[in-house]
Amino acid sequence: MSAAKSSASCGSDMSRIGRAPIPVPSGVEVAINGSRVDVKGPKGRLVKEFDPEMAINLSESVLQVSRPSDSPAHRSIHGLTRSLLANMVVGVSEGFEKRLEIVGVGYRAGLKGKDLEILVGYSHPVVVNPPENVEFEVPAPTQIIVKGVSKEQVGQIAADIRAIRPPEPYKGKGIRYANEVVRRKVGKRA
Repeated sequence: MSAAKSSASCGSDMSRIGRAPIPVPSGVEVAINGSRVDVKGPKGRLVKEFDPEMAINLSESVLQVSRPSDSPAHRSIHGLTRSLLANMVVGVSEGFEKRLEIVGVGYRAGLKGKDLEILVGYSHPVVVNPPENVEFEVPAPTQIIVKGVSKEQVGQIAADIRAIRPPEPYKGKGIRYANEVVRRKVGKRA
């Protein structure tokens, strides 16, 4: 009886993610101008336009997101708005990074100035130019680290680099995320 009652009450409850407060660390400045939020910190600055129906409030270095009603549309945007805001605060204070590994004989990466040069079996090296607020590190010829303040941008650049030579299923050669598990297939048997 109690299990059925608790699951029924969860549906009408506010979004657990959306309701959670976002602590703003020292050294991070948040400016709210209507639905536009500007976050400045030691790592950089991010500006984002949010849904005008979501109310974003800053009091005593804690950000809070509230929604006007419990309609499905507002409920779906509520948690998203809070997550994006939290990522902005973390990005300008700590930054984000994605690690990639290169697997394959003769496959390697290196830095040419700020550009990333990747050799993965093509007739020419593939050069990736970093956009603003993103930088590359190559601690070893088979490791790439993408760093930046925007989680969205870091993830997209890492995905673009992986797409240059995705891991193939037979020998596992290619570019993969550091924690990615590549499912292997058995090749032809004689």
